[in-house]
Amino acid sequence: MTLRRAIPDPVKFNPAIELPYELRLKDFELAMQDVYDFLFDVNSLLWKKGLPRFDDMLRPAAMSGIISDMLTGCLARHSRTLVENRYHNGHPDLIVRGRYPNDSIQSGEHGVEIKSTRKKGGAVDTHGAREQWMCVFVYGVDNTTEPASHRAPMSFEKCTWGTSPKRIFEGTREERSAHERLRYTGTESLDFARVGSTASERPIARAG
Repeated sequence: MTLRRAIPDPVKFNPAIELPYELRLKDFELAMQDVYDFLFDVNSLLWKKGLPRFDDMLRPAAMSGIISDMLTGCLARHSRTLVENRYHNGHPDLIVRGRYPNDSIQSGEHGVEIKSTRKKGGAVDTHGAREQWMCVFVYGVDNTTEPASHRAPMSFEKCTWGTSPKRIFEGTREERSAHERLRYTGTESLDFARVGSTASERPIARAG
């Protein structure tokens, strides 16, 4: 049996896109690779013990939450100007270093919200209708191929970017206490990388 490690394809990034906050396409490529490496390492250990892959254990919402948090942390490490928002459940997820006291803000304007989803159209939930930069990672998980040992690794299928102005939210109230569903449009067509991936193979011995 062979577990595969997914690898982002840098050719599929859009070099023409203009990103704010000194962000570089390489920052996104490295963040994606960090997530791929984590899943490969965890799944390698699980597989050796005869356990299901991490991808197969988690519910979709939990998987999206973990991936979003990992991408936020990874982008903060690779970014030149952005850091993680230290306010618990604050927004946006990434903020400009030094812009807010202690790099902590409940609801700020200067930064980027990070989301991930399995939904092909890229629809995501967000906390209230507000002007903000948003980056959405659309990913796929193979939970159906049988036998399970032949399943493909989780891979990002599309990475999108843009603003989420208030007018594109469903509903009529300016602010909502509940999460709101984002209609997936935006000023940059929200699309800067139809990522895809390649996969390298590395033999992994399964227990038994």
